[in-house]
Amino acid sequence: MIRLSDYIDERLVVFFDTTSKEEVLKKLVDVVITTKELPAHDRFYQAILDREKLVSTAIGMGVAIPHAKLPIYSDFFMAVGILQKGIDWSAPDDSLVRLVFLVGGPDNKQTEYLKLLSSITTAMRNEQLRRRLTMATSPEAVAALLRSAVVS
Repeated sequence: MIRLSDYIDERLVVFFDTTSKEEVLKKLVDVVITTKELPAHDRFYQAILDREKLVSTAIGMGVAIPHAKLPIYSDFFMAVGILQKGIDWSAPDDSLVRLVFLVGGPDNKQTEYLKLLSSITTAMRNEQLRRRLTMATSPEAVAALLRSAVVS
């Protein structure tokens, strides 16, 4: 079982006051690449944009999970964006996105990748958790909420 707590890092939680999807994606990529000291900033950012062009990574319920894999990464990582205002992300339910989970990692661990994406989706089905995340005011509070999320 994949636990979100294994991937949450308070340094990778960002609060936004913007209505630009591109600004959110760029900032989350910048934060994760800089904080984790990962290579290939431009390649990862472009992979995120390319994936978003294929089909929106919004899953509904005010949540988006932009994601990409590159062969140069050995482990998965996740950054979390909390948006003060909802952004149109072409969600299947037409909801505005306020929670963004940026996921990246290696391209040779497909099972772990799918389990991580599934764990995020399952956790976000909890309306109370989503509401608490959007009301959180610190990275520590976001991390604590995600650590407490039970995903089976």
